[in-house]
Order: sequence, then structure tokens, then C-alpha cells
Amino acid sequence: MTISINAKQLRASLPEVVRRVHKGAKFTVIYRSRPAFMIVPVDDAGEGQGALADDSLYRATAAGRSKDGRAGTDHDDTLYPR
Repeated sequence: MTISINAKQLRASLPEVVRRVHKGAKFTVIYRSRPAFMIVPVDDAGEGQGALADDSLYRATAAGRSKDGRAGTDHDDTLYPR
């Protein structure tokens, strides 16, 4: 089972996350309402994780809006121009 955690929670509880990963837990880290990366035990790192497009969490739409009324995609366009 993979546990979802946002980046703020990860920073606040890193020692606990590391302890749980040592015991076999897997974490998906959410950043800006989207999955950013996974933390897995070293023994699992070589295993195929499958295509991200197959992961329902990866396909999930962004949740919520920022205080300035913009969506995450608006901020992405500002921060990462194409």
C-alpha cells in the first residue's frame, strides 16, 4: 500500500517517514496538488513501478485553489513558461 503525503507534511515528519520506509512503507509525495515522486525502500527501488498514466492518483485533477484565485496550471504557466 502506498501512503500519500504532501510536501509540507514530509518536511515536518521526515524522521518518522524514514522510520516507516525502513519498515517497508511506500509514500507518494504530493506537491502542488499533484504526485511529484515516490519514496520507497531501497529493496523496492529496482522494481518496475508501471506507467504513471496507469496510476489513478497521477491522473487525478488538481484539488482546491490558491488564495489569489488562480489554479495550479495558472501558476505553472507563470513559473515555467513554455
